[in-house]
Amino acid sequence: MDIGDCVIEAAGLRRRYGPQGGKGFEAVRDVSFTVRRGELFALLGTNGAGKTSTVELLEGLARPTGGQVRVLGHDPFTERRAVRPRIGVMLQEGGFPADLTVAETTRMWAGCTTGARPVGEALELVGLGPRRDVRVKQLSGGERRRLDLALALLGRPEVLFLDEPTTGLDPEARHTTWELVRRLREDGTTVLLTTHYLEEAEALADRLAIMREGRIVTSGAPSEVIGEYPSRIRFAVPVGWFVGDLPPLAELGVIRHEESQGRIELQTRELQRTLTGLLLWARDEGVELEGLDARTASLEEAFLAIAGAGEGTSAPEPKPEEESGPARRAVAGAGSRRSK
Repeated sequence: MDIGDCVIEAAGLRRRYGPQGGKGFEAVRDVSFTVRRGELFALLGTNGAGKTSTVELLEGLARPTGGQVRVLGHDPFTERRAVRPRIGVMLQEGGFPADLTVAETTRMWAGCTTGARPVGEALELVGLGPRRDVRVKQLSGGERRRLDLALALLGRPEVLFLDEPTTGLDPEARHTTWELVRRLREDGTTVLLTTHYLEEAEALADRLAIMREGRIVTSGAPSEVIGEYPSRIRFAVPVGWFVGDLPPLAELGVIRHEESQGRIELQTRELQRTLTGLLLWARDEGVELEGLDARTASLEEAFLAIAGAGEGTSAPEPKPEEESGPARRAVAGAGSRRSK
């Protein structure tokens, strides 16, 4: 089957736990997105946002309550035989026999995997080669996560699902894992990633979506999502100077400002213009802007603004010109934790 450039497609996806009506719970509500071949797509959200419930549907671990899923052109639940040999899955938690060694565990898994890599190669990929003869029960939490990843990579997957892959890893191991994921993507592997590490998503993702209460509330390239939120300039002025002494803020492109205990914060969507005007004013007035700090919005700020806007509140307004742009917004629904 020729599936073209799109290898993952979710359309109007829904997942409900329990019966219809007040006793049931809809964890995933009308979720739609696509992932292109060779792309790394990150799915973000707080605990209970519906990420893992969504990913389990894509992996074929459960049947959707509604909507449609296609992975490599097939329904991953009803056409599992066509999909399973071509994907790799790293769950949030792996259940390994505690008394087997790392090599024995990997060898056992390889026996159930079509076209498996050699055991030694898989373990070296994730840095567990020197630990091959250690029993699983003696591994640290981070080492068990790396073993999870080794098993997900055994079948040289075309599509790789990574659910919180670096939880429990130290910073060095986390960055090593990032490099491995980048190499896999460069070799053509399509990756769908969930993570609570926003730095990880910003560093790795070609595109991302942020879920809240079972729905996708914004999506796009990291720069597009971040670009919806204003840059910030913070500084302090000498005693006797106030925000009212600055040039007209609207002329500097400032959209919002705060002043507290001698420190001023300006928010702007035109960082270079605002900062240039501010520095020229300070030079002309002979004012020193102490502790000057200027930066664009971060993915963390965008995430917190979106994820923190629950029922009865709303996320900050995007730029007016982005209503039809790449970042899409939806109404909030209801969320869920992962079903065991």
